[in-house]
Formats: sequence, structure tokens, C-alpha cells
Amino acid sequence: MVRITDVARRAGVAPSTVSYALSGKRPISPETRRRVEEAARELGYRRNAGTRSHPGGRSKVLALAVPLRAGVHVPSMMRFALPVVTTARACDHDVLLLTEEDGPEGLRRVAQAGLADGLIVLDVQHDDPRLPLLRALDRPSVLIGFPAAPAGLTCVDLDFQAAAELCVDHLAGLGHRAVALVGPPAEVYARRTAYAQHVAKGFTVAARRAGLASRVHPCETTAADARRVAERMLREQPALTGVVVHNDVALEPLIDAFTRLGLRVPRDLSVTAICPQDLAESAAVPVTSVAVPSAEIARWAVELLVDKLAGEPVPDATALPPLLTVRASTARRTPP
Repeated sequence: MVRITDVARRAGVAPSTVSYALSGKRPISPETRRRVEEAARELGYRRNAGTRSHPGGRSKVLALAVPLRAGVHVPSMMRFALPVVTTARACDHDVLLLTEEDGPEGLRRVAQAGLADGLIVLDVQHDDPRLPLLRALDRPSVLIGFPAAPAGLTCVDLDFQAAAELCVDHLAGLGHRAVALVGPPAEVYARRTAYAQHVAKGFTVAARRAGLASRVHPCETTAADARRVAERMLREQPALTGVVVHNDVALEPLIDAFTRLGLRVPRDLSVTAICPQDLAESAAVPVTSVAVPSAEIARWAVELLVDKLAGEPVPDATALPPLLTVRASTARRTPP
């Protein structure tokens, strides 16, 4: 199949110029348009019919990449996906959901077939293999997450590093001297998923700054896993009195496990979390937390992408500031 990049190479222009010349979305000089049309004719390039079905040559579809990898908690991902869909509809766009884990290839197929005008990408990794393609495509994109090297990309997310630092600073301010982070499953850390990396860094930086003893513990998604992690935490840190939980599924089981081990929250152990607000509020002991505003992040992602499609300037980075809400799960450390 002849691609738009092939036409661009033959005509000596950028892929975006080919798109503009063939769709009429932007003014192109007569000489450039002639070169593009000749190259397309010589190569037998045909634009996808879907791109001609709306004014301006657009499909009015946004692609949302939600790869369902090992360790991914699907309900947590849906907290982002559903607001993307509703916001897109409010902006007169439909959403094509991409759930297969096939790296850049799925995004390339969608772009080359003209199935979507732009791309929103979830589950961003620190060194994501999709980034070179996203930079090269003639389709705009927005990442929900901040990779290690975000240059040339548009990213939006909660400032997860600052969120972790807020939790640790809160515990340190209450007099806690030994803290632990309970994070997502080991596979998430092994992939160097961006949000997990940022939380671990913020936790470690803040603990070191406050002179606290600290450890990071991955945790799987069952109650049995939570019990094993709770036992290991207390075995490895007998003086542990403060915990930060960044694992939606493990939050309630961990609190239950600590209770079964004879620790009362918050009298013996203070617990904070980075999680959706409703999870923190509905826990048996309401949890001091930084809320993950998934609906707000999703709305930002769609609106940034729609602005890019309209040719409007957008910020490269939109990091939402964290807000810590104090509830019943944290208290001043009681000296032994």
C-alpha cells in the first residue's frame, strides 16, 4: 500500500504538506500542490474514503490507545477512557478504541488508513517505543503521561512526583520516621511505566530529604498478595509507622491486612494514598489522599487534541498540581 510518507518523499515535502495539499485544509502554493498531485498520481496513492466523508477531509474520529498489558488494572484505565469518549462526543468526534498490545504498529495502521484524525495515548512508559512514531506521524497526538524525554510531544497528567512528595511530607510532618510505598504490580515497574516511575521517584526524594527510612514494595492485585506485602513490610521495617499506597486494588485489602496483624489505623500506622477520590472516601477508614483526577485529565487530553487539529497553539506539558485531602487514616506518630 502506498503511504502518505511515500508521496512526501517523492515530492520532496513533509507528510503534513501532502495531507494539506490533497485535503485543502490549508493554503499550499500552486507549485507545491502540483508536485504533490504528480507524485500521488505516479505512485497510485489514494486517500482513504473515510477522510473525505467530512468537511475539511477529516474522519471526525479520535483514536484512544489503551494497551491491556500485564499488570494493567482495566477499571482504572476505564476511568480515563470513558471521559475521553464523552468529551470527544461533546466536541463532535467519535472514539476508536485500540486495546491490542502491538506497540507502534497499531498506531501506524490507524494513521496510514486514515481511520482517525488524531491519537490519545495511555499507559505511557518512561522510554516508550511508540514515541518516535508519534513524533513522525502526520497526525497530532496527546499523551496521558510524561515519558523521560517528552520533547516534541504534547503531554498531560497529574504531577505524580509532586503527589508522592506531598504524601511523604505529610507523614514526616506528623513525626513518622519510617515509611513505605506500596505500588502497582512488578510488571508495571519492569516496563518502567511513567506514572509509577514518577511516584517512586517522588517518594524516594521526599523520604531522603526528610531523613526517613523508606522502602518501595510492588503489590499484585489480590487480597492474598496484599497480606503477603503487609507481612513483608513489617518484617523488613519493624519501626514502620507510615505507608503511601499507589495501587487502587490493594488499598482496602492492605488496611484489612494491617488490622489482622494487630495494627490499628491510624493509631499504630498512618496510611495515605494516591488514588481516585471515591476510593479514599469509601474506605472503612477514610484515607488521607491525593486524588487522581482521571476525568479532568481525560478532558484536557481531548481538548488539547481538538485544539491541535484546529491549528491552535497548545502547551507541550500540562501537569495538574496535586492536592492532599486529610482524612481519618493519618495521625501524629505515637512514641513507643
